[in-house]
Amino acid sequence: MEKLITISEAAAKIKDGMTVMIGGFMAVGTPNRIVDAIVASGVKDLTVICNDTAFPDQGLGKLIVNKQVKKVITSHIGTNPVTIDQMNAGELIVEFCPQGTLAERVRAGGAGLGGVLTPTGLGTTVAEGKQVISIDGKDFLLEKPLKADVALIGASTGDKNGNLTYRGTSQNFNPLMATAAEMVIAEVGELMELGDIAPENVRTPSIFVDYIVS
Repeated sequence: MEKLITISEAAAKIKDGMTVMIGGFMAVGTPNRIVDAIVASGVKDLTVICNDTAFPDQGLGKLIVNKQVKKVITSHIGTNPVTIDQMNAGELIVEFCPQGTLAERVRAGGAGLGGVLTPTGLGTTVAEGKQVISIDGKDFLLEKPLKADVALIGASTGDKNGNLTYRGTSQNFNPLMATAAEMVIAEVGELMELGDIAPENVRTPSIFVDYIVS
């Protein structure tokens, strides 16, 4: 299957009401060109799963500013005051999840697990409405897995089959999210030929990637 598509074709695959995972940490490792195209498309009512909501003028923060997101599941929003304003005004649902727990929930979704058990959040608002399970006398929160219709990930390099590598901390949530969505679209900084990436350097194997934008 031909995996190479244009940015506009990638953006067109995002429909109103979808749940979308977007990789990145404060826009580092985010597929920013795809995000910009989605902003321009006007798609709305998205549920976005992300580490953070970046900045008003960077990364997926632009989707927040443009009011295309109805709910965000994230670990923090402090770098984007627009997110805070929309949350306080009741215009945006924000589900906070501790960063490590967020990663494990995504990992659980990709691995087909029923959830993860963690003591993080016990006795706080994070625990509200969640099941507490006691194991050997110690309490844990049951955190349910996260999955998405589409994962948008950013990679430093990728070949035409979709084998991906990441430079430095740009890896962040991207490999996890690539396992936990029905469709995965990768934006690569440098497109390489098959065989140019050493197998031991591949961080996201091509089997997880449906489409590539370069």
